[in-house]
Amino acid sequence: MKKLAAIRGAVCVENDPADIVAKTARVYDLLTGRNGIREEDIVSLVFSVTNDIDAKNPAAALRESGRARDLALFSVQEPYIKGGLPRVIRLLLHCYIEENAVPAHIYIEGAEALRPDRTCS
Repeated sequence: MKKLAAIRGAVCVENDPADIVAKTARVYDLLTGRNGIREEDIVSLVFSVTNDIDAKNPAAALRESGRARDLALFSVQEPYIKGGLPRVIRLLLHCYIEENAVPAHIYIEGAEALRPDRTCS
């Protein structure tokens, strides 16, 4: 039996198209890999970006990397928060996981500062 889950992740990037593609793909691969998620189990994926990222849309970056070609993807801009962590892409993955599974949230490449209790090595 499976349940619907929302799994979070975040990654800090340089405002560079190649870096956005590489790191968006990396955090996506970690989210799906550590949680045993197949793309057919994904309902949707929402990205948010801080206002200092404008070199590439992370949804387009993920598709460019060869992933998520048939998934519902959506990107929004994070509200500006004075003193907030810069250059962050956040992910909210809606998917079906095994009923007894505990979601593994992934924070990497400096985004660990957002949730030190959810650090991924």
